Order: sequence, then C-alpha cells, then structure tokens
Amino acid sequence: MAPLRGAKRRKRHPEKALPAGVTAPMPPPDAADWWDSFSRRLAAGHYSKESQNFESVFRMSRKTFDYICALISGDFSRKTQGFRNFRFGDKMILGLEDQVAVALLRLTTGESLLSIGNRFGMNHSAISNITWKFIESLEDRAISHLKWPDPEEMATIKAKFEKLQGLPNCCGAIDTTHILMCSSAQPNSNVWLDGENRNSMVLQAIVDPDMRFRDIVSGWPGSLDDSCILRTSGFYKVCEKGARLEGQMELPGDGEGAGSVVREYIIGDTSYPLLPWLMTPYQGRDLSPAKAEFNRRHTAARMAVHGAMARLKERWQVLKGELWRPDKHRLPRIIYACCLLTNIMIDREDSERNRTSAGHNHDDGYMQQFSDVANEGAVAQRDMICQYVSRLGSKLPE
Repeated sequence: MAPLRGAKRRKRHPEKALPAGVTAPMPPPDAADWWDSFSRRLAAGHYSKESQNFESVFRMSRKTFDYICALISGDFSRKTQGFRNFRFGDKMILGLEDQVAVALLRLTTGESLLSIGNRFGMNHSAISNITWKFIESLEDRAISHLKWPDPEEMATIKAKFEKLQGLPNCCGAIDTTHILMCSSAQPNSNVWLDGENRNSMVLQAIVDPDMRFRDIVSGWPGSLDDSCILRTSGFYKVCEKGARLEGQMELPGDGEGAGSVVREYIIGDTSYPLLPWLMTPYQGRDLSPAKAEFNRRHTAARMAVHGAMARLKERWQVLKGELWRPDKHRLPRIIYACCLLTNIMIDREDSERNRTSAGHNHDDGYMQQFSDVANEGAVAQRDMICQYVSRLGSKLPE
C-alpha cells in the first residue's frame, strides 16, 4: 500500500493582531484537562451530559485510551517527510490525544467524515488522514494483540472450553459474518452481491472462549460461501500441513471411548466441512440422545464466536457500511483495526466492553449454509467426542 501523502509545507507568515471582538484560540491543553477541552469542542455548542462523559462517547475506559495513545505515540510524534500538523477550526494544533480521539470517534460512531469534520471545524480530508494514520499505526504497533495462542495460552483456552461445555481439546470457534457495503461502492461488479442480494464483504474469524479474536480473514466478496473462504485462508493451509492444531489428548474416564486419542480442533457450524481439525454438528433429524447432547454443547460453545461478531458490529459502527461508501481495498484494514481494538479492550480488562448491548445474531437475514463434505477420520473423531460428552450427561467436568 502506498503511504499517505501529506500536504506540502507552507511558508509561515508573521501573525497579525486579531480584529476587535475576535477571541483568541484556546491555549493547548495539558494532560490534566485534555478531555475538558476536547469535550467542549465535541459538543460544538450543543451541551449534553453524554458528550461530557468520556466513557459514553468512546465506549472505552480512560485507562485503555491512554494505553492506545502510549502504544502509537512514536508514530504520531515522528516528523517524517510527509509529516503535517492537523488543526482545529480555531487553528489550534491537534495533539496526540486529539488525533486518537478523532480516529476513535470515526470508528465508534460510524459518522461520515464530513459530519465529524463539521464538529471540529475541519476539512473531511483531514479527518480521513488522521483516521488512516491511526489505523496504519495500529497495524504496526498492536499486532501482538491479535495472534494465534502460544502453548501456555492454548492450554488455558482448552481448559475453559472443557469447563464451560465439556468439549475436550477444543481450541476455538470459527464463523463468518457479512460487512455490508452500499451498492454504489462497487458499480461494475456483481461479485460483491451476496445470497441475500446485498453488497457485502465477508469476515471469517476464530475466537477463544473470552471472545478474543485469534485469527481473521477479510476482503473476500459476499458471493463466496463459508467453505470456499475457509479453503482459501492461510489458516486452512497450515492446518492441512499439520503445522497447527496438531496436539493430541487422551480422553479420561472409564467405559466406551476412554483412552481414545483426540487431536486439537476448532468448532464451526454446518456451513463448514467436517475435518480432523474442524468439528461440525451432526445433521439430520431424529438424532440419538448422545448426538443431540453433542450438538447442544457444540452450539453453546459456538456462542463465543457469535457474541464476538455481534459485539464487533455493535461496538464499531463504522462497520455498518451501508451508511457510507467503503473502499474494497481499505475496508479489510478497517475491519482488522476494529478487531485489534476489541482485543486490546479484552486484554486490558476494560469494563466498558461489557456494556455493549448485543445479542448473538450477527448476520440477521442470512440463510444457514450447509456442507456435506466429511473426512472419514473426522467422522470417527467426532463420534469419540460424542461418546465422551454423552457420559457426562447434563454434568460438566470438574
């Protein structure tokens, strides 16, 4: 991606005295009253209690905000060839906190560049440049917040899945969701038209029990089905090579299935193929009690990825792309940035993340997909897990 180009430097002219009756610009705020100054600009003469409350505006704690500022501060203070100062309408230069706040406002509210610019007396192009500067910095500085778990983390993840739903050696839950785009965004192609006759881009994500994103793929058009997107992903390729999800576990207990070896796996719905490292539910009617119990636990465990997707869309309103004209080349990076920010809030134990009121229906209006692909070895493994959870009955492991 070509770097963003900054405006050419202009010669500075001596400042002239202000005409009578014109108020001088506000002095630059210090750290203590930064929010007081920014909130007054944000209100733009329309006072409301919500605009005065930091957590209500950004839906994150000041602690997390300060962490993000510290994380990317080097990129925002470094004077490169394309460096430029951004200024409010009253000519005051935006500091680090101001720029981070403007970018977060864009991602949180989904308001147009023009609307946000009007709030601060700024050109919409300046808002765009600030937002992209923020996203580019996040991509470089926050990458450690979205990664596949190391062995120690994976042990914790597997223990949580088993404690919550009794599924042994489960390493994550996978699903896809559609990020809508306005129809005018891609006027010359129908490839973005999905099965529900909407223009969309697909996000595939694997999450852990804490709804933390562990692997994501985005950028594929809405016309592709879940199975196709999976097979084109890097995650699929490393798993097929045996470089991921290769760990094994011996099932404990007595009776049928005890002592059997089960490899690591993730879980997905019926839109995915049944593979040795991807367990899907049983399909069909009149299932045996054991298979029905497996499906019940499988569905309950998948609520982690359903909830993560729903919260992502609700938390970051910019992803509701019908409200604006997204660039198909930039939208994947916006999605990635929103996933990074979500994980940062989880890692920082931000209490504000739990205030996002979202259910588990993240793809309203889309029909359930089905795959009839089933690996023979995967069928045997699923049956072993089914036998194991059936012995638990309605109880969960200690």
